[in-house]
Amino acid sequence: MMDNNDWELFKKKLDQKTGIDLQLYKEPQMKRRIGNLVTRAEMDSFVAYFDKVCKSKEEFAEFIEYLTINVSEFFRNPDKFDMIEKDIIPYLMKNSPKLNIWSAGCSIGAEPYSLSIIMKELTPNVRHRILATDLDIDILAKARKGVYMENEIKAMRPDRKTKYFTKTSDGKYAVNSDIKSAVEFKRHNLLKDPFEKGFDFILCRNVVIYFTEEAKDQLYTNFLNSLKPGGILFVGATEAILNFRKIGYTSYKPFFYQKPQK
Repeated sequence: MMDNNDWELFKKKLDQKTGIDLQLYKEPQMKRRIGNLVTRAEMDSFVAYFDKVCKSKEEFAEFIEYLTINVSEFFRNPDKFDMIEKDIIPYLMKNSPKLNIWSAGCSIGAEPYSLSIIMKELTPNVRHRILATDLDIDILAKARKGVYMENEIKAMRPDRKTKYFTKTSDGKYAVNSDIKSAVEFKRHNLLKDPFEKGFDFILCRNVVIYFTEEAKDQLYTNFLNSLKPGGILFVGATEAILNFRKIGYTSYKPFFYQKPQK
């Protein structure tokens, strides 16, 4: 039976197995989202569904991917990446010739590899650091592999597609090794794990959709503490930080928030 006790036990089991704490997510939305899976699987409780998917590595991986909403593509919102290339990166490089960049919630790796392409073109002889993290181990494995369907690179300029990808025998696109080697992938739980410090630029887009307001505020505070003075946080097109001043940011551009210079 899908009652409150069932939901609480499900949350506990999920946290113990994966480190995903649903207390920090908006309950009605998550309950409805996972409830749809339970109904589709013709199970009568959250716990019964969880126990079922735990028996299959493939099913469990699909469940976690559904839960963590791994939707991404290269140069998603091209106008924003244009701004990153022509404004944000040149601005940041005035203070740091070698940038420390973090793609948080990197999903399939499209975002950090897009950044790697931009950095390669802007500064071909400089080795910047691009850290890419996600909660989902299976998605990180796909990201490290760096092989994509055509629809995942559809927003990319044709010349970049030709230059930085190799078409595979089955019609997919593999990222070239020089772009791939510039990105460091790591598992990280944004709601639990410690944050590194000293970043020039942090990107966290389309990650916080189901977080509670308290969890969002804590996350954005942690990002602020992780940025260098003058560093910039970039969030998704539907994720404007309305209380950015209260947290400690200034607005650099729409959806780009800056840690004030000391």
